[in-house]
Amino acid sequence: MRPSKRAPDQMRPVSLERGVARYAEGSCLVKFGETHVLCTASLEERGPAWLRGSGKGWVTAEYSMLPRATQERTRREVTSGKPSGRTQEIQRLIGRSLRAVVDLSAIGEKQIIVDCDVLQADGGTRTASITGAWVALHDCIQWMRSRSIITTNPLRDHVAAISCGIAQGVPVLDLDYAEDSTAETDANFVMTGTGGIVEVQGTAEGKPFSSDELLHLMALANKGIAELVALQKKAVA
Repeated sequence: MRPSKRAPDQMRPVSLERGVARYAEGSCLVKFGETHVLCTASLEERGPAWLRGSGKGWVTAEYSMLPRATQERTRREVTSGKPSGRTQEIQRLIGRSLRAVVDLSAIGEKQIIVDCDVLQADGGTRTASITGAWVALHDCIQWMRSRSIITTNPLRDHVAAISCGIAQGVPVLDLDYAEDSTAETDANFVMTGTGGIVEVQGTAEGKPFSSDELLHLMALANKGIAELVALQKKAVA
């Protein structure tokens, strides 16, 4: 039995609330159970210097966790002068995931920055961030189109992410912290709405996992991503 009493292929309750930040061009408060992340998308009129003259824009992301998003207070990274390795890895993952479904040429030489701020953490903050970031990005793009900043839709597909793992010998979907902290295998899957794989991160803790177990985790991820994409479609309809 899972700590949350969920079935192995059952996700936590997920919600996507749009328009929660007054000043951002796009925003979404995403909740995966007790993991809550505020995602905001901001348009900058200038893209990165290294893209000037290329005709292409850029989509990137920043990630952070509030000090009391966890049971004990964590120090703000700004006080240390630089983001941690974990933070850098997660925000690069979010950026890569979003760019996988965006036609950067259709943005023009502009930049969209998606900020993902974890308000409360209970496992799966990176997967929740990617899923909510897509909604915020979608609304930012719609804001641009409504003002004729761009004429075509650069979004080519949905993108969402989910965690899977092997806990007590059983492959399970959408791990919360209680499972994630003790799982024998922990994996994150980023996939598009049409089933394309953007990224797979998998790690064994002590006991290696087999190719058959990986395929089982992939099947769980496909199910979870399909549910998340359906929620995204409903949210932006």
